[in-house]
Amino acid sequence: MQCYGKKLIQHFVQILNGPHCTSFYTSYGAWLEHHSRSLGFFIDEKFVLPADRRSRSLNDGKGGVVCSVACAEEADISQCAASSVSGFKAWSGLSCERRAKVLLKLVSLLGQHTQCVSELCELCDASASPSALVRLLQYYSGWAQLRDTLITGWTPLGVVEVVTSDDCSLYSLMLKVLPALAMGNSVIVVPGWSCGPPALLLAHLFTGAGLPAGALNVLTGCDMTLGAKVAQNPNVSYVTYSGNKQDGVTLCESTAGMGVPVSVSPYIGATCPFIIFESADIDSAVEEVIEAAFKKRKEVNWVLCVQESVYDSVVARLRLRMSGLKCVALLRESDSSLVEAAVQEAQQQGATLVQSSAAPPSRTHYPPTVLCGAAPSSPCVVSPSPGPLLPLMTFRSNSEAVTLGNHSPHGQAASIWTEDLTLALETAKSLSVGSVWVNSHSVFDPCLPVSGHKDSGTCTDGGQEGLYQYLRPSSSTPSLPRSSPASLDYSAFGTETPAPIIPVDLDSAPQSLLQLVGGKTCKSVSGCSMAVRPQEGTATLGYCPYGGRKDVRNAVEAAIKVQPGWMKKTPSVRAQSLYSLAKALEAKMRVVAGSNCIQTSISVEEANAEVDLSVARLNLWAAYCDKVQGGSLPMPKSGSALSFPEALGVVGVILPDKHPLLSMATLLGAAIATGNAVILVPSEKYPLPVLSFIQVLQASDLPAGLVNVITGSRDQLAAAFANHSVIKAVWYWGSAEGCQYLQKTCTRPLKTLKLSCQTEEDWTQSDPALLEELWRNAVQWKSVWIPTA
Repeated sequence: MQCYGKKLIQHFVQILNGPHCTSFYTSYGAWLEHHSRSLGFFIDEKFVLPADRRSRSLNDGKGGVVCSVACAEEADISQCAASSVSGFKAWSGLSCERRAKVLLKLVSLLGQHTQCVSELCELCDASASPSALVRLLQYYSGWAQLRDTLITGWTPLGVVEVVTSDDCSLYSLMLKVLPALAMGNSVIVVPGWSCGPPALLLAHLFTGAGLPAGALNVLTGCDMTLGAKVAQNPNVSYVTYSGNKQDGVTLCESTAGMGVPVSVSPYIGATCPFIIFESADIDSAVEEVIEAAFKKRKEVNWVLCVQESVYDSVVARLRLRMSGLKCVALLRESDSSLVEAAVQEAQQQGATLVQSSAAPPSRTHYPPTVLCGAAPSSPCVVSPSPGPLLPLMTFRSNSEAVTLGNHSPHGQAASIWTEDLTLALETAKSLSVGSVWVNSHSVFDPCLPVSGHKDSGTCTDGGQEGLYQYLRPSSSTPSLPRSSPASLDYSAFGTETPAPIIPVDLDSAPQSLLQLVGGKTCKSVSGCSMAVRPQEGTATLGYCPYGGRKDVRNAVEAAIKVQPGWMKKTPSVRAQSLYSLAKALEAKMRVVAGSNCIQTSISVEEANAEVDLSVARLNLWAAYCDKVQGGSLPMPKSGSALSFPEALGVVGVILPDKHPLLSMATLLGAAIATGNAVILVPSEKYPLPVLSFIQVLQASDLPAGLVNVITGSRDQLAAAFANHSVIKAVWYWGSAEGCQYLQKTCTRPLKTLKLSCQTEEDWTQSDPALLEELWRNAVQWKSVWIPTA
């Protein structure tokens, strides 16, 4: 009877797992031994280990060799890319229901190998609990099922490359891999060193669920250059990265000019505020900040901000709670000198220490340390060193708390502690971060959109919002042609002065045209101008200012004065302003259509039709204002989760040559409808229609400085946008060299880019997916988690 029962169970497991079932591994050691502790690449549903490949050893915390991992070369990249193309055809050809079933089957496979996956992740220091991975699979299997139902008009990109740094967790890797698969893409994983073996294990297990060969491939390398080498393959459609900022910047710079979009989520090492108000439960707040700040492996650096009225109480509880804490192991022995230097410098600047014990003679450990009274400009706050250090700053009012919280260049997350819900929500709205946790910290779930603000990322992961980076509108084509990077002198880009640029006194010159800065028309700071000529002929229609870096500076100063107030206006108020702008354009139709007709040599009928389309487009964006505003999220925990879109800030828009008026109305409407301020650069070839639109802007009720117009050289102004730290996003229509320059330089700080080299783009299309794509390019998402008892 027992024998019969055993056979029945085995038969049931075979039915459950299907014909592609992988072997069952009770531990990571059994899996490693099965591969002789030498791991190759996972390509086309099998392991590949060429005999002549270099390898790199992975050691555990005690210095013992866990396994060796092969380093990919060009031949491996080509083989992998070809396999991924075939895998994409097979995977995207399945119905949504079939793809969902495959992902759901992975849940049972992962359950069978829980111990193996958990032990290998712990050994490789690639943190990810099996329960968290199961939750990811369950969530994205649902989206795989509903893609064509809830996300209409969109199609998968093709082959997606997912790159991670050496210090990235397996959870963060899978937060990018699974949504890409759920939307029907094939994926090439280029994992960091710690994620390599777990990623290979999961790819091996996934074959047992019926995932087509080539739908998920894994390539490992000796360093971070492999990510750029894979991106160079013309079959790769999109690259997304997760990990530390330095490696993300290197990837962006290395792929500049290849014609492949790259997004980054540099969450490792971000500085995040932990804010304790006087209305907080102090005991709980102190307990949680100690748990968050003094982990051996910290993904973010916390800065403690305490209201002055409860400062003494918080410090007293910190001393009491920290008295029994053990020293924390440092990741590297060399970190000891960095930690000691940071402590000494903070003390010299007036900080006092709260330590669990004296620093041990061993340089491998350091006691948990709170730096009380640290200054906001202190290096331990601005650029924290590795190790168990927690800077503590004080604030008096709620507004000071927000100022301290926004002091960091990062915008990853924040933790707020207060029993006053109104205060918590007001503070959450005012902080420039992507995730806010109220009376909690480090709460992650795939339904929560994670969108790094400021210098903490250029894409959204998680939630429905995070799916769109792996999709494109069905009616669109790739905006960047695949190519090899051009030989470009980045220091000289945009410095050449195109002819004819002449010093003209625009106040006295006939047919003089002016740009718009801060609500007022003006000439350029340099005093130079350029001739405006029709499309056909050599006659001079007039002279417009030749703007430069100083004009951009003045426009940004005007924009940042009004943008926060514009963003805080209710969506209905912004909608009314856009309706008034459309009405003002309709009233000026004769003037604007005439300038378009003269400049571009189109017929009067065509010019009037373009004005009509522009009016309709502005009305459409007005209607958009109060329609897509996020909402409550279905978290599997007790509490409430909210998500809502926020403006990026100041957006620089360099307009295309085709349909100069309609393209301007389309892009301008998307940007200001979502709460951004805009600096427009008209087509260098056809600036007249946009310059005539200045009259429309002045006749509308938009705040002065919200929309600025600067004329001049496209490349020179693109360079000025790239090098201005306040401009958060650049939308550029121009040359391949200009796109390459922006990809290379818009990394310090990170800017959101929308780039296009297309010269024949059809702006008359009113495809809802195309307009939604523009809207999503104009916002960043914020999630707020509020737990209940």
